[in-house]
Amino acid sequence: MRRVFTKSFLLVIALFCASELTVRIFFARSMSGRFDYGYHPTAGFQENADGSVDLLRTGGRRFHKQHFQKERPAGVFRILVIGDSVPRGGSPALAYSGQLAAQLEKQGVRVESLNLAVAGFGAHRSHLVLAKALDYQPSLIIRHVNNSNEYEDEREWRRSQDFKGWHPKNWLMKSLVLRRLYEMKTEKVFWEWVPEKIRAQASLNDADAQIATSLDERKVREWQERVRKFVGEDVAACRARGVPILLVAQARREKSADGKFYLDDHGLDELTAGFKAPDVAVVSMKQVFAPLDFAPLFGDGAHLFPKGHGVLAEAIAAELNGWLLKKN
Repeated sequence: MRRVFTKSFLLVIALFCASELTVRIFFARSMSGRFDYGYHPTAGFQENADGSVDLLRTGGRRFHKQHFQKERPAGVFRILVIGDSVPRGGSPALAYSGQLAAQLEKQGVRVESLNLAVAGFGAHRSHLVLAKALDYQPSLIIRHVNNSNEYEDEREWRRSQDFKGWHPKNWLMKSLVLRRLYEMKTEKVFWEWVPEKIRAQASLNDADAQIATSLDERKVREWQERVRKFVGEDVAACRARGVPILLVAQARREKSADGKFYLDDHGLDELTAGFKAPDVAVVSMKQVFAPLDFAPLFGDGAHLFPKGHGVLAEAIAAELNGWLLKKN
């Protein structure tokens, strides 16, 4: 009679169970929130027993690594910058968050500026970061407002919802080992080993889907309203905690048919201006860069070189000097 379970099969099962047990015992903390793709409310924030906080690259949050005290030090003006890859910059020091701190320190302000921006984050995930950031006693929230990552927000939201239910099709994904293998696929960890033709086709399909969606006027209007909704919730959350908020409206460097560069705010100047109030300030990148030879300050259509971050930091510092810092 043929055996149903061979020794090889049983060995594979034993190795898998051992791997699963090892992951759950030794790596459960690092896996926490990983499959929420940035939608876990506390992913990336590690609060330590000594009252300090570490910002980590975990749980779908790719923060720059930073360390600070949960309780704001007395006499320190704490700034938390939230947004996407534009304010994230190459490093906390070179991004406008760090350059702003350096400028304010020259003015005699004791300042701590933390960069909580994450590449690819749209309005929803940025709002979740802001909601958690308010626990750390900020003196000011700077919310960089963009509307070019809503496709990514929707896609990652769908991923975050995959495998959460207990339908039989999801049972395998209750395994942390299998879920990590699935994540390696979605993050293209082994991308270099995949044949170039397949890589090109997959990239093309994803790019085509994004381009097609971005050309859908109804969808673009929906995204714009979603940005407006979440920025409104950001303002309301800050107001409820008595924290002032400064909105930075993104502008992109575009090129006309005749080869000339121009700046387009894609409706964000009007959107952010609608929230301006005594406790809400607004800085428009379009207004800041338009009078300058701005093209060399942009690394591409949206991202800034460090010198461009410095220009934006100067504009924010000027706004603060005429708004918050004169009261402190």
